[in-house]
Amino acid sequence: MQNERKGIIASVGAYFLWGLFPIYWKFVEHVSSEEILASRIIWSFILTLVFVLLFKQWHILILDFKKLWHYQKSFWSLFFAAYLVSLNWFIYIWAVNHDHIVQTSLGYYMNPIISILLGIIFLKEKLSKSQIIAFLLAAIGVLILITSYGQIPWVAIGLALSFGIYGLLKKQIVLDATRGLVIETMFILPVALIYYVYLYFQGNMSFLHVDMKTDLFLIGTGIVTAVPLILFAMGAQNIPLYLVGFIQYIAPTMTLILGVIVYHESFGGIELVSFSFIWLALVIFSISTIVGVKKSHRIHQKA
Repeated sequence: MQNERKGIIASVGAYFLWGLFPIYWKFVEHVSSEEILASRIIWSFILTLVFVLLFKQWHILILDFKKLWHYQKSFWSLFFAAYLVSLNWFIYIWAVNHDHIVQTSLGYYMNPIISILLGIIFLKEKLSKSQIIAFLLAAIGVLILITSYGQIPWVAIGLALSFGIYGLLKKQIVLDATRGLVIETMFILPVALIYYVYLYFQGNMSFLHVDMKTDLFLIGTGIVTAVPLILFAMGAQNIPLYLVGFIQYIAPTMTLILGVIVYHESFGGIELVSFSFIWLALVIFSISTIVGVKKSHRIHQKA
């Protein structure tokens, strides 16, 4: 019970911090999205590597890498996952700093539905009737937005797809969250460093060229990336998956509130109808998941 309580607190903390991300990115909106992403990769790598060294897990990290290299499918899956999560980070940062916060919340509300679709396509998973209904309702919600906007909500779909495929790839790799982030960011680190060299020679680099506040916030991108991830890993290990599923909606809900109330983004009748379809889909999906988990648990106990 105590472990579960700690798990709930850690998970809520992780999603609460993720929900506050728009505020953080707004502090560095004068910096290009590409440079913020490069900083996030570099400082996430440095911070998580220091964390691994402090906890004397250096040898385990080397073993993790050797094991990955031995299983080439896992190695390349994590390699592509690293670039996918970087794409996800870039879309999110760009969207927040170009006043598309509401669309980012839509993307993360859509994420469980996209994960279902990917599970059907790639893992041959079967859906229950309630999950099919949930998927159709979410699709209707997105179609309403497309029809009203006259264009596809690329930010929302890009976030949901990139993170959904990232999750699909990561699902097949058993790796500690912190050490995994070290390896993931290591894969992208050369690109981030090359981009910083390019910025330097172009004379467009903000780091060390604007003010100390900007420098501190860019260094802090590593902290705001690593801390929620570590909290999430602690939480996921101590609470049931369906509970994590419920808690994950804290972040997009906070993001939606920030976008509408704090940053005054548009949220009219059409958006309300669209989001309502998606919220209803998530309620049905969550209830069917809980029922399925409890049913499976009862069958397991009888066996």
